[in-house]
Amino acid sequence: MKSNPKLGISLMVATMLIFAIQDGISQYLAREYNVFFIVMIRYWFFAIFVFVLCSKQPGGLRTVVSTRQPFLQIFRGALLAFEVIVMITSFTLLGLIESHAVFSIYPLLVAALSGPVLKEYVGWKRWTAIFIGFVGVMIILKPSNTVFSLQAIIPLVAALMFALYSLLTRYAARQDTTMTSFFWTGIIGAIVMSIIGSNYWVNLSPTDWCWLLVLCIIACLAHYLLIKCYEVSEASFLQPFAYLQLLFATIIGLFIFSEKLEIHVVIGALIVVFAGLFALWRERQKS
Repeated sequence: MKSNPKLGISLMVATMLIFAIQDGISQYLAREYNVFFIVMIRYWFFAIFVFVLCSKQPGGLRTVVSTRQPFLQIFRGALLAFEVIVMITSFTLLGLIESHAVFSIYPLLVAALSGPVLKEYVGWKRWTAIFIGFVGVMIILKPSNTVFSLQAIIPLVAALMFALYSLLTRYAARQDTTMTSFFWTGIIGAIVMSIIGSNYWVNLSPTDWCWLLVLCIIACLAHYLLIKCYEVSEASFLQPFAYLQLLFATIIGLFIFSEKLEIHVVIGALIVVFAGLFALWRERQKS
């Protein structure tokens, strides 16, 4: 497909908005019921979407399913499923704003872990950005007596898990296609969540079943748009626009869930975002 940066930006902005809405619905449903059940149903729907999408690829499912690194793909899929659980749990305990503010450190964690995981060189300028980003996280968390509460570190754990998932995806791409990794992510996630979530089945109200259906649909739509983003523009060019999810999540948190926007969260988030943008710029310059 021909490169179209403007279309790529538009699709990326739309994707980040949908992801933010998805997070808002997830927060509401997980607070009313439980995170394991909600994620399980979401993954069932996602697995169907992945199955249909991959079956339309050249060579069909047989080609897409084939992988040279099945254990890596299984671990990736399970890791993402657990990361989703951890992040939605963070939404229910800390809210969208603080959770996303801390989670925005993940690109810097990707840079920090790219050395040991992918054997990539990380220069002192990117290490400086990583350090500054962690200073921003400290400001957001506002630790007292150098002791963190368990709730405060939950989004940081989610960011670490997603960073590792991202690096393993890049590692898997050395031998498997994007659609192969996409297939294994959806199917393994559905299997893992079925094992866990089936023990937490609950009866939703008719209204909340509708909300859950909306959640499943827009989650698939967001992933589809994300794929299209990377078809029309380079990932390194689009990545800075991913920070818009923090902005959209903040708006939803403020006006839908009546969350408070505290000054230390704003300052810390700005530091993290600017440090992350600098690290992305350095990576783009290097490439």
